[in-house]
Amino acid sequence: MHGSPHIVSDVMTHTVASLDRDASFKEIVRLMQDWKVSALPVIEGEGRVVGIVSEADLLPKEEFRDKDPDRHTQLRRLADLAKAGAVTAAELMTSPALTVRPDATLAQAARTMAQARVKRLPVVDELGMLAGIVSRSDLLKVFLRDDEEIAEEVRREVVSYLFPAPSPMIRVEVHDGAVTLVGRVRDTSLIPVAAHLVRAVEGVVDVDFAPEGPSVSGDSSEARPSLP
Repeated sequence: MHGSPHIVSDVMTHTVASLDRDASFKEIVRLMQDWKVSALPVIEGEGRVVGIVSEADLLPKEEFRDKDPDRHTQLRRLADLAKAGAVTAAELMTSPALTVRPDATLAQAARTMAQARVKRLPVVDELGMLAGIVSRSDLLKVFLRDDEEIAEEVRREVVSYLFPAPSPMIRVEVHDGAVTLVGRVRDTSLIPVAAHLVRAVEGVVDVDFAPEGPSVSGDSSEARPSLP
């Protein structure tokens, strides 16, 4: 099997706005506005990523702009108070930056974003040099794949692999990313395996199996298998 999953380099944005350590607060805000992004990588030297500044890093300056925090707030939010007084990217950034490699799968990138609760990840090469950036919206692009493109990959990568000739024909139907496998199988234990492999195909929203006609063994009362 050689199709999905796609990797980060397939969907990432290659042209990336970035900051140096000395970038001022106002420069950071302006760059975010100009590029319509919520976070920017901070680089040094030839492009090595050393941190990232997000909108969340900037907000404490507005939150604490016109009030003095009480003692409890000071103890509880030391990091935010430090950022409220920060004026450069070096003072504001989260370091080291959470990054991802270009050859990481989209599932790995999505898992990292979800666990860290971030909206985008700098993409770095083996030397830590900035290669691009990947966002949540980039990862969702796979769900825009054409239904027939998905169906062809399922036929090639799943059906022909699990149900080769002379097995009974399995039809693949796809509607808005939802895949239905239609037909009969001799070994029903392969159905959950097929479901797992189909779900791994990029762009698949759901998968179902629709038995068609009596089973190979002649049991016409074959129940519709449930997919995990």
